[in-house]
Amino acid sequence: MLSKRLIACLDVRDGHLAKSVKFVDTRNIGDPVAKAREYYLDGLDELVFYDITASSEGRRIILDVVEAVAEQVFIPLSVGGGVASVADATDLRLAGAEKINVNSAAVRRPAVIAECADAIGDQNVVLSMDIRRVEPSADMPSGYEIVINGGRKPMGIDALSWAKEGERLGAGELVVNSIDADGTREGYELNLTRMLSQAVRIPVIASGGAGKPDHLYDVLTDGKADAALVASMVHYGDYTVSGLKRHLHERGVKMRMSW
Repeated sequence: MLSKRLIACLDVRDGHLAKSVKFVDTRNIGDPVAKAREYYLDGLDELVFYDITASSEGRRIILDVVEAVAEQVFIPLSVGGGVASVADATDLRLAGAEKINVNSAAVRRPAVIAECADAIGDQNVVLSMDIRRVEPSADMPSGYEIVINGGRKPMGIDALSWAKEGERLGAGELVVNSIDADGTREGYELNLTRMLSQAVRIPVIASGGAGKPDHLYDVLTDGKADAALVASMVHYGDYTVSGLKRHLHERGVKMRMSW
């Protein structure tokens, strides 16, 4: 059985580490480069960096911040926000990213997933999905809808069908981010994560809602996720990376331990 992964998410706005609740009330909370190094030294498995306003502002990602983070960590670095072409993906790889995340641009033009997978390898292409709960309908049978531009624009696309299409086009991983749970610290959206994990063969990363160690245990077991993404619970100092991994290890979850 493969080890589960603990991933920290750095949402960056104007070069600053930022955090929101349900994608609104975004506040600057620190230095992303310093946090990246802190988590790396504490045993983090992987780091995700999102330029959270690049897509909505119609600009490219801030490469200098990516380069600064990449110089401080020697674990897989996954970067997203405004990635719309192979050229964007290539620039991020040259800046130090191992994986690139596509989200809004892929919803608008799904072929970008296949183009990036062909150019840099499907194992390096991650499809990030921002998802909100809706009333199930003929158009949205799963009861979950894709939204883009940092949660600002609902797309009328069923999340389950989009996950399957992303896999077919060549995505090597999915990040499943529940807008309803984001920043609430009340737990991941287990039904959503489980549904998508069981529908695809590629790894699924659960995102949105982590507030205490047992939330990670729940999503990695009952939620069937391959990795758990955390933000608030480590950014605000309530928990440490090593402490979370130790908790999961002691509860029987296979983790990469540094001791």
